[in-house]
Amino acid sequence: MKIVKLIRTYLWLEVAVMAATSTLVYSSTALAQGMYKCDDNSYTNVQADMVGKKCKLVQGGNVSVDIKPKQSSSSSSSNSASPNKNRTVDNAEQRARDSDARAILLAELKKSEAKLADLVKEYNNGEPEKLGPETRNHQKYLDRVADLKASIARLNSDVEGIRRELNRNGGGASAGAVNNATVNQAH
Repeated sequence: MKIVKLIRTYLWLEVAVMAATSTLVYSSTALAQGMYKCDDNSYTNVQADMVGKKCKLVQGGNVSVDIKPKQSSSSSSSNSASPNKNRTVDNAEQRARDSDARAILLAELKKSEAKLADLVKEYNNGEPEKLGPETRNHQKYLDRVADLKASIARLNSDVEGIRRELNRNGGGASAGAVNNATVNQAH
């Protein structure tokens, strides 16, 4: 029993020594490194970069440095700075993009109008049916009515915005086929 106890004690001591050693090694490397601000407003933590510069150790706070890639040559930088500046799109590709955007807007309009119609139906001209706990607690009912009214106003605004976008992109014919009475009924 005494041998087992001695072995356990020895193992715990060994673990403690290893932990203390690793802490010392980590802290000494952390202290050796630091962030330096040089006289040319550059920051570095590499000793070789500080040769020939007056650099001071930055203390008392975290340093956040935004590293930007260096430009290889002036001709490639002018081309890579704005790749889409002079790019033209042919008519067929632009029509396809417009068609896709219009289809997305129409789908979004249809979804928003369906949700708006459901909310208007549930709102029931400001007198929705009371749900279970709302019969005993009138404030819950009033809160739900206010939430319904706010949701209807928000969806109404969304529908109007989608219609404006469709009209701006030449999709007024199909956007006008939407039921306007549903939108105005909530007011």
